[in-house]
Amino acid sequence: MRVIDFHAHLFTRSFFEGLAGPSPQPGTVEERLAAVVERTGIELPEADAAQHGSRWLAELERHEVEHLVGFASHPAEVPDVSAILAQAAGRMSGMAMVDPSAAGAAGRVAQLLTGAFRGVLTFPAMHHFEVGGDAMRAVLEALRPLRGICYVHCGILVVKLRDLLGLPRGYDLRFANPLAIIPAADAFPEVTFVIPHFGAGFLRETLMVGAQCPNVVVDTSSSNGWIKTQPGLELPEVFARALDVFGPERVLFGTDSGVFPAGWRADRRDAQRALLEDLGVGAADQQAVFAANAARVLGL
Repeated sequence: MRVIDFHAHLFTRSFFEGLAGPSPQPGTVEERLAAVVERTGIELPEADAAQHGSRWLAELERHEVEHLVGFASHPAEVPDVSAILAQAAGRMSGMAMVDPSAAGAAGRVAQLLTGAFRGVLTFPAMHHFEVGGDAMRAVLEALRPLRGICYVHCGILVVKLRDLLGLPRGYDLRFANPLAIIPAADAFPEVTFVIPHFGAGFLRETLMVGAQCPNVVVDTSSSNGWIKTQPGLELPEVFARALDVFGPERVLFGTDSGVFPAGWRADRRDAQRALLEDLGVGAADQQAVFAANAARVLGL
């Protein structure tokens, strides 16, 4: 079984420092991060991006992952993630977090796509913008010529490191309804829109978007803990509904891997493969979910 992970965070040292810098907690950046390490047991990445990149590439080899879509999850880590993407020599594709409401966002997107990145990550609930609004339209105009990819994080949003560092959440889920994607997807058919985590609590709405917009795909990443908010719903039913509505050609495997020592989350691959087997999904459709769809979207 070929495996392409369509959703992983590279979480370089610059990501951690970028969040620790504005933290209201006492101490230096290093002291704040040391406290996080003590509380969680995670390992801080090496300051040298090349060393961190080598560690990720070793993970791909160890778990026989053909390709990884790695995120720059904070603007501060774009240079380090760019360096890792170059180091990966085709084994990784990059996506970068962008706030469409920030001044000059569209210009930054154009720069990203002429470099090592294939698309952007957007967080409407975090940055309080309308997916169908003018700010997002400018970003999509920048993505259109290169048929870029636009992740739109919908539903429940939790960034554990922000919480550990005492940063305010300020997430407004009124901006996080997947239905808001429909006008944008209709207006920009050249752009592939990705709804991660099955919509993270907005499953019904995600399915409605999938039924109407052929350029919208869904990824299977994370623990999908949002299911706890949906009484009576279990993960096998989520997969079954997504496969039925999106079709096996628009469901993409992801792990939401990010920190060490956990590294690449082989347990999530194994759990999802077992789930698809239990659902009776055929080998060809499983291969589509685990690699072929991602290869098509990325143009590999």
